[in-house]
Amino acid sequence: MDEHLKEDDASALWAKSQRLETGAFVFLILPSLLFSYFVGKQLATNFTVTALGTILRNLSFLCLIAFFAWKNGEPRERFGWVWSHAGTEAILGVWLFLLMSFSAILIQQALSAAHVSLPSHALPESLIAHSPAGYALAFALVVVVAICEETIFRGYLLLRLGAVFRSRAAAALVASLIFCLGHGYEGIAGVVAVFFIGLFLSVVYLWRKSIIAPAVIHFLQDLIGLFSAAFAGRLHG
Repeated sequence: MDEHLKEDDASALWAKSQRLETGAFVFLILPSLLFSYFVGKQLATNFTVTALGTILRNLSFLCLIAFFAWKNGEPRERFGWVWSHAGTEAILGVWLFLLMSFSAILIQQALSAAHVSLPSHALPESLIAHSPAGYALAFALVVVVAICEETIFRGYLLLRLGAVFRSRAAAALVASLIFCLGHGYEGIAGVVAVFFIGLFLSVVYLWRKSIIAPAVIHFLQDLIGLFSAAFAGRLHG
């Protein structure tokens, strides 16, 4: 009887620690995301400042997650970094990205046929590279963002929110909501689109139990977005 009580007490203590840890992490990450949501369009910083700031912010959050994992004695595999079949997962990520892009095109065509206004995909000037050094920094940016944000929003938040809500569906919805707040510079319609992209990435992660495919999808999405904007800028420059 005493052993069962001790196990119940340990379980309750663990659940409480997870709630406190998740609350602390969300409290730390939300201010920067909300700042981007409300004033992202008004920022006039150049690409180098924006890219370096974004890289440092993401690496800081990744270090915080690494600390939590070390404190709790959790292996990297618990957060989706599983190296077995990494090549297969990467290839799957490419195919799923193509599927997602093709589906987005079909949806856009259907909305256009229904005379529904579509969101502008133009990036703010602070996210457009204009030089070879800027292109190299842009590539580094999309690599860091894909790795860090997938670890943050899929690997970490889905796990912790699942423990808090005791529901993977609720965890995916809340994690995707937090994820989309960092894209305020895309406007309301863009934020909604990013929310559904976040849901798609969450479903892929929960299906594969690996962060690799979602990270590849995220990487390709950002890579094409940034470099197509840079190329368009050169054409109009």
